[in-house]
Amino acid sequence: MKIHFLGTAAAEGFPNAFCRCEACAKARSLGGRNIRTRSSVIIDDVLKVDYPPDSHMQALRDGIDLGAIEHLLFTHTHYDHFNPEDLFSRIEGFAHGLDAPLAIYGNDAVIARSRAAIGSYAGERFRFQLLRPFEPFDAGDARVTPLLADHDRYENCLLYYIEKGGRTIFYGNDTGWLPEATWAWLLEGRRIDLAILDCTHGYTGNDRNPNHMGIETVLEVKRRWQESGVLARDGQIYVTHFTHNSRLLHEEFERIFEPAGIQVAYDGLIIHI
Repeated sequence: MKIHFLGTAAAEGFPNAFCRCEACAKARSLGGRNIRTRSSVIIDDVLKVDYPPDSHMQALRDGIDLGAIEHLLFTHTHYDHFNPEDLFSRIEGFAHGLDAPLAIYGNDAVIARSRAAIGSYAGERFRFQLLRPFEPFDAGDARVTPLLADHDRYENCLLYYIEKGGRTIFYGNDTGWLPEATWAWLLEGRRIDLAILDCTHGYTGNDRNPNHMGIETVLEVKRRWQESGVLARDGQIYVTHFTHNSRLLHEEFERIFEPAGIQVAYDGLIIHI
């Protein structure tokens, strides 16, 4: 599978366009991998996870044909992951030459708000599929299982376990320490070849931080996965979704995670598993 990281920042971006803190000033000065837009990935050019407000710019920056996206998986409705109004640009009369509908997947809130934003214009350009945790479905030739996140007590936020061609991806963003139901599901003989994990907060001093993971939590998740055999022998972990409030730049995250063999994602990164 091909995984293209479009954005790797938390909700405010990194640097935050309004912020004058030292970390944001350094990121602006250094540029390169320190410039991060809101988090999203594309898998095999046809399956996208989340649609943040930066999606249009990310597509222009990386030369991506968003018309080729066939499946759009939403994790939750927070604004840095969910911007359904922008999908209006895909309706008949605005976008030409599209032969297939875009399938939108998500929880109750995702489907209700997506239909409210574009439903009356959907025509043959969109279809909607309501998801339930731990109930797998097919997205083209990928098998996807939604899993529970620990992120917002007022919404069933989702993570995704994606299987294709004998390889597996765990998309673990946004969440804190994984809920016990998700741990139990993974420990039922599942294997992860690639995990994409939330590392929003940097150091937190708490390896069970709710809402988002930090450095300690990521390291503890890897340790437990290795001990239980969930992470494949050659399995990889990439961290993403960084806030400027971590005060850590890209090279600093790399130095911290290098001893554990964990990779630090950046905008535009493409990997294959």
